[in-house]
Amino acid sequence: MKRNKEVLEEIFEIDKPIIGMILLRPLPGSPRYDSARFGMKEILKIAVEEARTMEDCGVDGLQIENIWDFPYLKGEKIGHETSAALAVATQKVREAVRIPVGVNCHLNGGKVSLAAAVAAGARWIRVFEWVNAYVSHAGLTEGIGAELARYRKLLGAEDVKFMCDVNVKHGSHFIISDRSVEEQAHDAESEGAEVLIVTGFETGQAPDAEKVRSFSDTVGVPVIIGSGLTEANASELLKFSDGAIVGSYFKKDNNWKNPVDPDRVKKFMKSVESLRREAKDG
Repeated sequence: MKRNKEVLEEIFEIDKPIIGMILLRPLPGSPRYDSARFGMKEILKIAVEEARTMEDCGVDGLQIENIWDFPYLKGEKIGHETSAALAVATQKVREAVRIPVGVNCHLNGGKVSLAAAVAAGARWIRVFEWVNAYVSHAGLTEGIGAELARYRKLLGAEDVKFMCDVNVKHGSHFIISDRSVEEQAHDAESEGAEVLIVTGFETGQAPDAEKVRSFSDTVGVPVIIGSGLTEANASELLKFSDGAIVGSYFKKDNNWKNPVDPDRVKKFMKSVESLRREAKDG
């Protein structure tokens, strides 16, 4: 099936965009927040430094995340302090770079992400479970597409796009085991997901090429890689996808808890640029 890539083209000015992740240190209200050692001033300083580094290394977009806020709350239980901190961080990063910025609030905090995105002028949010449901260490997580679509309408924020995981990592989908991954992708697309994200089973693990190809062949919206893309597998996986979100691989020793490694980012983006040229010439 031919995919309509207009949503990605509205946000990015390049084919197969690579989105780097700004993994904010623990935010106010989370168990690991340390106001004395890593208060908001230090959190914002690190976020801006990493954003500028990745932009200078050629990354095409940035996604702000509260990944250090585990164990995660869900949905309406996520506090206003998290939304406020995400909005401030997103605004600071957006002011520091020229590339587009998005937001992701764990765990499936779509309304928190959308509120922060609207306040800070972000271009998209990532939604882990748009439709259907799955079970993980955080319990049952249900689809939030219906309420998010209405919330976006309420806020008049149609310019903020929904990038949605299908068969999301870190969980079991046995409760919808009669639905194939391709059927789940159709579920998300038919219910308004504007970009689909395909991942491996956990952070840093890539989906296999057949899974990516199957997604791309059966839906009409863009498909991007959401985990595990590396310099070694980029050629194989980007052939079937329209871009990627990269987190762990851009960090020192391929560990998401470490600082950004500029050399890894530069080397990776040079490989992607070569792939883009080959695709254009071919």
